[in-house]
Parts: sequence; C-alpha cells; structure tokens
Amino acid sequence: MAALMEEKQSLLSGKDSLDEELPFAVHQQPRQCRRRRLRKAAFTGALMLTALSLVHLFSGGHHGPKFAEHRGPRRGRQHLMGKKAEELFLSVPSSENALAASRAYATHPHLAGAPEDFDDAKVILELFQKQFGISPPSEIPVFPAGSAESRNATLGIPELDAPNAWIDVYYPIMNTPLDRSLQILDHEGNSLWDADLVEDGDERDPEAAKYRDAVPTWHGLSRGGEVEGQLIYANYGTKEDYDYLVASGANLTGKIVLTRYGAIFRGLKIKGAEDLGAAGVLIYSDPRDDGSVTVENGYEPYPAGPARNPTSVQRGSVQYISVYSGDPSTPGYPAYENATRGEGANIPKTPSLPISWANAQRLLEEIGGSNKGRELSGEVSERKIKLVNHVDTKVTPIWNAMAAIPGHIKNEVVLVGCHRDAWVMGAADPTSGTVSLHEIIRGFGTLLSQGWKPLRTVVFASWDAEEYGLIGSTEYGEDFADWLPEHVVAYLNVDVSVSGSSWGASASPSLAHFIQQTAKEIPHPTIPGKTLWDARDDKGPYTGPADEGFLALYEETWKAKQAASTGVSPLGSGSDYTVFLQVLGIASSDQGFGQTPSDAVYHYHSIYDSQLWQETYADPDFNRHVAVAKHLGLMALRVADSIVLPLNTTQYAYELDQYLDKVESAAAALSPAPNFTALRKSIKHLQSASLKLDVEKHIAEKKFRKILDKIRRRRGLCARIIGRIKKIFHIGKGRDETRDVEEHVHEQRDLHHIGHHPHHSHSHGHKLPWRRFRKAAKRIQTINKKLSSFEKGFISQDGIKDREWYKHLGVAPGKWLGYGATTMPGLTESITYDKNATLAEYEAARLKELIDGLSARLKL
Repeated sequence: MAALMEEKQSLLSGKDSLDEELPFAVHQQPRQCRRRRLRKAAFTGALMLTALSLVHLFSGGHHGPKFAEHRGPRRGRQHLMGKKAEELFLSVPSSENALAASRAYATHPHLAGAPEDFDDAKVILELFQKQFGISPPSEIPVFPAGSAESRNATLGIPELDAPNAWIDVYYPIMNTPLDRSLQILDHEGNSLWDADLVEDGDERDPEAAKYRDAVPTWHGLSRGGEVEGQLIYANYGTKEDYDYLVASGANLTGKIVLTRYGAIFRGLKIKGAEDLGAAGVLIYSDPRDDGSVTVENGYEPYPAGPARNPTSVQRGSVQYISVYSGDPSTPGYPAYENATRGEGANIPKTPSLPISWANAQRLLEEIGGSNKGRELSGEVSERKIKLVNHVDTKVTPIWNAMAAIPGHIKNEVVLVGCHRDAWVMGAADPTSGTVSLHEIIRGFGTLLSQGWKPLRTVVFASWDAEEYGLIGSTEYGEDFADWLPEHVVAYLNVDVSVSGSSWGASASPSLAHFIQQTAKEIPHPTIPGKTLWDARDDKGPYTGPADEGFLALYEETWKAKQAASTGVSPLGSGSDYTVFLQVLGIASSDQGFGQTPSDAVYHYHSIYDSQLWQETYADPDFNRHVAVAKHLGLMALRVADSIVLPLNTTQYAYELDQYLDKVESAAAALSPAPNFTALRKSIKHLQSASLKLDVEKHIAEKKFRKILDKIRRRRGLCARIIGRIKKIFHIGKGRDETRDVEEHVHEQRDLHHIGHHPHHSHSHGHKLPWRRFRKAAKRIQTINKKLSSFEKGFISQDGIKDREWYKHLGVAPGKWLGYGATTMPGLTESITYDKNATLAEYEAARLKELIDGLSARLKL
C-alpha cells in the first residue's frame, strides 16, 4: 500500500504529458462505407456538442422546461449550478411535506397488482408531471412492456430535449390467497385446535382496524396444497440449523417444520426444509428477536406500547431469491404479456404459511412448550398438524412509474429508485422510502423551475412488485439489459427509509467514500451539531435485558458492518438494486434508518406497519425521512453534475484484498489448501492501475477547469457554436442516414474552423481554445467511461455455480442467506459449501481473468 501511494505521489508531482496539445485532423478514407462515415460524423458532432454543453452549463444560460405559473417565475439565464444548486435543493425537503405524503400513501393498502397499486402509480406519474413541468398528454402514458411506446420511452432517453414520464406495464406470474387453515389433529384426524390466522386489528390503530382483512396472512409465491405431518422445530431454518438437526439424527421427511423469522431470507427457510423432504413449513415472529422491547421486560404490546402485538404476522415472498429474482416464469428475459413461460425454478414446491407468535405458542405446546419447544432438539409432536394453503396463481399486471430529466450529456444516466407496493399499508416498507423519494422529486422540480439542467440525465423509478421478489425492477433490467449498462453510471436505491433509529448504508465499494463524504454534510435528524454519518451509532430509547442468542446474532451482524474500512458494507439482495448490480454490473447503493435492540418493535409486513406506528415510534417529527431525502438527493445531484464521476475504483481494488483474506482464512481448513498467489498478484496490479487512473483523473479535471475558466465568459459564442452543431448534425431531430456523406465532411471542416473565424475571437483578439477544450473534454469522457464500466468488469456471462442468473463474481447474495452479501461468492462457496480445493482454484482463475481484464481497461 505504501509503495503504491508513493507511486501515486510521484505521478502527481510529474509533468502532465498532455500539456502540449496536438493538432486535430479530420481524416478521410475514400473507401469507407457510407454508414460508417455517417456514424463517425455523428459521433464527432455529439462529442463537440457535449464539450460545448459543458461550457454552456458552467457558464449559465441554459433553460429548463416550461412550468405552470403556480411554480413561480424562473430566473431565466441566471447561473444555477454547484453549491447554489445544492443549497436550493437541500432547502426543499421538509418534515411537513414528508408527513403529508406519508399520510397520503400509507393509509390504504397497495398490494402489487391490485387496483389501489395502479392508482398509486398514476399518483406518482402526476407528481412527476407536476414537478418536472411535463404537460399531461390527452391519454395517460401507460405502455405495455415490449410495445413500441414502452421501448421508445427508455431507448429514446438520450434523445430527449425535455422531461418525460410514463408507466411501463409488465405481466409476471403472481398469486393471492384463496383459503388457508392450520389445525392440530387428534389421532382420528379430527381438529383439536384451529389457528385464526388473522391479526387482531386493534381499533386504537384506525387503519389497522379498517384494513385488518384487506390482505390475508399468506406467503407470496407460496405453493398451494394440503399437507399433514408431525411438527418439528428448526430455529431460524438456516443451513446450519438444518445440518445440526440432521447430524443429531432428526428426520424431516414428511414433517411440518416450524421456524422463526430472522437471520436469512424466508424463502430459503422453506428451501432448506424442502431439500430434506419436509411436507410443509410454518414461520412465526419470535419475541426473542425483539431485543429489549418485550412484554417480559414490562413493555405494553402495540398499540398500547412499543412491544410486539402478539397477533402480528409477517407476510412476504418465499421466492428463492439467491437463485434468481423477478418473475419466476421468465428468468433472464422480460415478462411481456405474451411471453413464453416456464414453471419457475425459484419458488417452493412445499406449502407454507406465516403465523403469529400467539398461534406459534399453541403449536409449541405440542413439542414441550414455549421454552423447551424452542430448543433445537429434533423432538417431534405426537399429534399431526394439518396445513392448508390454496392460492390463485396467474399472470398479473404490475406498473413501474418512470420519469427522465435530460441532461447536457444525454447518454450518461443516473438512476434513482424506490419500490411502491406494500404487503398492506407499509408505512415503513416501502412508504418511508417513497416519501423520501417524493421529497427528492420536489427538490429536483424546484431546481428545474429555476432554470437548472443536470449535466447528466437523471431517471427516477417507482418500482412495482418488489415485495413478490424484486419483480418490477428485475423485469425492467432484463428488458433493457443491453442499454442500461452502457448508459447508467450508478443506481441509487432507497427502500425502507425509516424503521428505527440507526442509519446505515450499503453499496458498491466505488461509492463508499462518496456516501461517507455526503453523509457528513447532512445534519443529524435529531441531535444538533452531529451529522447523518454519526447516526450510524444511534440507539433506541428502550432498555432491558435481551435474549443472548439474538444479541449474539445482532453483534455479529454489527461487527461485520463495522469491519468495513469505509463504514459502508457490501450489497447482497433484498431490494431493487439486485438486477442492476448483480446482473448488469452497475455501481449501486442503498440506505436507511433501521432497528436496534432498543427500538420499538417494527411490525414488518404486518397491518401494524402503519401510519400511527410510524408517527408514534419510528419518526414522530419525520426528520429522519427528510435526512434520507437530503442525502440521497445530494448524492444524485453530485453524480449528475460532477465533471468526473465520484466513483473510487482504488477503494474497490483494495477491498478485494480484504475479500481474499476472508477466503484464505476459510480455505485453511481444506487439505491440500488451494493456492491464491496468482489472484493476489492480479489484485495488486489492479490497485496499481487504479492509482494511476486516480492521478489521471486529478490532472484531467484540473486541466479541463483551467481551460473552462479561460472561455467561460464567451457564453454568446458557445451558444452560437452549439446551435451550429445542432444544425449540422440534426441533434434532436433524428438523422437522415441517406444524406450525402460529402456534405457532412464539408460541414465538419467548417465546424473545425469555427474557433478560428475572426467573428469568434475574444474582444482582446484571442482565439477560442477549441482544440484544447475538445481534447480535454474527450479526456474526461474517456475517464468517466472507465469509471462507470468498472463494476461491469466483475460480470461473468457464465454466472455463479448453481445460480447462473447471478453474474457478479465480486459480490452476490449468499447462497443460503438471501439478504446478506457474500464477497467473491463463487470462490467462497466452493470452500464453505463444496469444500473442494480444485474447484476453489478454478473459481480463483475465473476471478483472476476478470481482474486482469479490469487492469487492462483502466490503462489510458
């Protein structure tokens, strides 16, 4: 590390080899075909326009879209960028508006595919139109995925001259419950006890009472069927729990497995049981996982107090998210209405039900009671349990609401998104995120109304059907799998913005320092003098003893986050960044305030994830919602407006060393131990190449700003040149490729001499330094392409063993975790699960090949 830093300092202190500008020549190749020459001419024009747009942007003089009079007058040509734009944006998000938005979105159910969900999609569409100055068309722009209108809406983003908004409709397979039951049977098969399978809907929480039965308690994408079997307890249902039971002599074949929520994704609890021959699975919420806030510690259950309501039930998808996400029937391609569909390899074949703690207590009596029954003993009940889960599985439309704000550099896109659907009302999941996004949209709308235009294009997405398995975002990612990695420089996600008191972020390592830097500029939501970054250590207000097993698991998770040198942990899965990062190779992030053991119990996916709970316990003043909005919005603004993208490839390269350290530690148990010397050497080469790119970034931006400073006063000239380029290359009007090539060539020559025409000289007689500026802009463009495509360098088209849909060999959701990240997943799992040194060396070679390719592509 020290040697590489010395190398960086040496490079920084050296002479810039590009100080002496070389003349630019337009080369003609008579035998070149017409189409190639036209493409080259268009590229040249686009580069020139980009460069001059940068001058225009940093000199002011651009105009935003037209806005209704109630938005207030625009300031015309007034300069609005940098700190001024940021200050204006940060002045917009407010707790009053956030509270109002939450009360609008979180006081009714909006299950994916339901009429209320479509209504909310149209509300978001109207928000886009109002805030971004878009005149609503005569017909609502709702486009079936795969239609010309839907395809053009995204593929045409680089051609936009004004903001646009629309709704894409995808058609995945989803299900809803028909009838469910859970019984304890006597030896004759008669029912001794029937579970109620409902939440009580306490009237002290008005929306919970009103919508108690709006969305029954069931598992999304669960298998329909009726099964009977003896009951056996499996703790969290992790692979380790199942391995322990099997090693202890337990036989799960034909059994009904009772597990508790937590530790891993719920679908993998079912997969583990299914692999061992279980007949059915029940999953309940255990108060042991509520930290200090329990009835045993004297706290009243919600809504009377902060402890768990014993009738609350966690709904949720049971998709095998670590196999693939999205529509089960169309893996790898979009769920169009007429799509060819398969059976679905990422959903259970074993029926399941979610149940409450109140119902679980009765079942535990069959295997020794609430204490002994919750031991991983392998004991089975004498009586049988009957589980019935009938579901209606069908193709169901879902709606992604989208909006695009065109930038000066139209082919570079910043994507910001949050899902909209909820299992019931979802005041925390996802409405808190939607509220933060709502405030960001208002902030960007205010900027636009004052004449601001981003340097890069910004796209906002309100995803649908995330709760069923990240379906809306995944289908969009699969639909535009070629376009997105070529244009999107970063995806910034928010999901649960507020469910507790501790803020945290996960991201691609290249975004980690940027996240930390921006978080330190946002005030702490509740403590004056501190920052959002300081809120990582915040705790809830409640005290008392907690279950030792839970605390050990919490501490393990906490230490893993703290181990990250940047304070930003890697991304696994569980939200809409998955397809963008893990399949397409786009740098991504996620953030929000989450629970600690001393926070009020968050009733995840329950009717009690309600507006009353949010206002009473999670964020009474809605300052946390606003803090997330300001931070995420500031990130989006800076990614959009930075000359050089704020992506740190060097941090990423050094984290690879830490990832390999973990692998080597795990591999020590293998005999013979695999050899990772070549992989370690490749990582060192990548670090060196990245440090050199850092130097080039510094020099290139410094030179660009120096040239920019010389010509920024010549705004009128820049505007005339931009107009000339647009006229020559028909920018914004579409090119006629049959146009005579020779005319293009002559116009290119004319354009080349614009900077030398007497009328284009400065008042002091100096020529516009167009050649140097064009070269500096191209230099920046080249660097940005290397930065934005860095993440894509970890993508292997062969994917990860046994789950080839996941392509990223640097990070993926753990095979038996789902939510949590596993770094170097193919290599790590060849050791931890396959215990195969030969396979580990093969996986190391695959990684080495990708890393070597990255080193080569970073070179200038």
